[in-house]
Amino acid sequence: MGKARKATVTVQGTPVTVMAQREEDYISLTDMARHRDPERTDYIIQNWLRNRNTIEFLGTWERLNNPDFKPIEFEGFRNRAGLNSFVLTPRQWVQVTGAVGLLSKPGRYGGTFAHKDIAFEFAADCLVAHGPSTLPRTRTCRSAACGSSR
Repeated sequence: MGKARKATVTVQGTPVTVMAQREEDYISLTDMARHRDPERTDYIIQNWLRNRNTIEFLGTWERLNNPDFKPIEFEGFRNRAGLNSFVLTPRQWVQVTGAVGLLSKPGRYGGTFAHKDIAFEFAADCLVAHGPSTLPRTRTCRSAACGSSR
């Protein structure tokens, strides 16, 4: 596999890396989470992954887009999602289920990247709901595990 092409876009003053992989755009969840809390991006992503709605969304996306997805392993995560004891990292999700929608890159220029469909869901769940007060008051974070203090 060749080297992935990267570009940076600025969203609400925050630089966000976009990487071309498998002929698709993958957006840095780490950069997006940095807009919310610059020091704890890993917690924001892990808390989002703990939510049952997130796991079900990821499982549905993988079933539609990944012929090598492992549904039995997915069921194990789905059954535990939402429990206080449930912890899931992006790397665990990818390794256990064979997922392709999330990419976990170690190192200084690494981070967690997600297919654009998944990245937009992450933004809607964890970032938009916590943005400026100009957003409609009826919009609430569907994923309370994202660390909402409201």
